[in-house]
Amino acid sequence: MKSEKFIVGLGNPGRTYKNNRHNIGFLFIEEVAKKYELKLTKKNKLFCNYYEYCLNDINYRLFMPNTFMNSSGESIKAIIDWYKIHPEKLFIIVDDIDLPFGKIRFRNKGGSGGHNGLKSIIEKIKTNEFKRIRVGIGSPPNLKKEKKSNIISHVLGNFSNNEKLILDEIFKKILESIEKWDKINNDIIISQLNSFSKSGNDEI
Repeated sequence: MKSEKFIVGLGNPGRTYKNNRHNIGFLFIEEVAKKYELKLTKKNKLFCNYYEYCLNDINYRLFMPNTFMNSSGESIKAIIDWYKIHPEKLFIIVDDIDLPFGKIRFRNKGGSGGHNGLKSIIEKIKTNEFKRIRVGIGSPPNLKKEKKSNIISHVLGNFSNNEKLILDEIFKKILESIEKWDKINNDIIISQLNSFSKSGNDEI
């Protein structure tokens, strides 16, 4: 029996949000689908769009919940129940406003860190023990008067063309890390992810 890896990218469905910073999880899944020329399937029972591929005798299952970010837990619970897997099998890809753009943070477990998608998942599956890969989107300029609206406009804003080039490098690193997972020492993979850094000043 082939081993499996379950990768979930969080985001909001619909054209309006397609290139938003908040949709970095969706953008990652779509980049993988593009690389391997995968066909999209709608999994209505799991409340998500779905891709899959096989590489070196490992099945990769890719999910994009269509429940909207703040209800992501509904889809994640459905995925866990349908495939009868432990949450530890999941890799969840999300944006992180508290991380500088170009940085990645991997954690095996932990709180939501104020991220509504992660908060929904933890509430629905009753555990915080799942792997999450946070991708930095940076903070907006700190305008105290309009801090909340400023944050919303930042996370729902689109990536610039230069940022998209950097995203390609970030996504390449994340995919490479997931595909190497359990093949080499996972602590090395985690260390490499957490020390990864790209900025607008780097050469691509």
